[in-house]
Amino acid sequence: MVITRDDVLEWITRYAEILAENRDYLTQLDAAIGDADHGANMDRGFQAVMKKMPEMRDKDIGTIFKTVGMTLLSTVGGAGGPLYSTIFLQAGMKTTGKMELTLQDWIDALEAGVNGVKMRGKAELGDKTMIDALVPALNALKQAAENGTTLSDALERSARAAEEGMKATIPLVARKGRASYLGERSAGHQDPGATSSYLLLRTAAEQWKNN
Repeated sequence: MVITRDDVLEWITRYAEILAENRDYLTQLDAAIGDADHGANMDRGFQAVMKKMPEMRDKDIGTIFKTVGMTLLSTVGGAGGPLYSTIFLQAGMKTTGKMELTLQDWIDALEAGVNGVKMRGKAELGDKTMIDALVPALNALKQAAENGTTLSDALERSARAAEEGMKATIPLVARKGRASYLGERSAGHQDPGATSSYLLLRTAAEQWKNN
């Protein structure tokens, strides 16, 4: 049970479609506590990634991730661009030369990405950011691997943990980013970055469920 290069390309393609479908939803979430541009920025970034797809088709997974990361860095504005580019660039460093990923490879890649986001954004669990979806998802993956579950089951558990983390941002008071300027008024709103992170991992679980 492995994730192939073609699986990775299909995941990225599907995520670009999901972002386009949820562009307005993500923007509405961001309008409540941010700059009202998260949906538009993420959609624009992944449309640019789609234009790079032909040149990525014969590359290894690490190169694909790095290409995605560099493209996002140059096309996505706001906080989301540098943070999402960090996820993919760090994951790319962990998967250099690989044509397929085991569950442990995926855990290592995601962990590198999450740690990169923590360092760049200086955010921790409970700060009402994408970290609130990513860290529970990573922990669920690790727990699933320790329990010897299948790849598809581990990915599903990861996506569910990300969803719970995303929903858990609603009552939180933001401590990082533009939302933190609102203070107590940021409570009662779901974090847009946690939402797009959940969608990223939900898409992986759906695309790779038959692996």
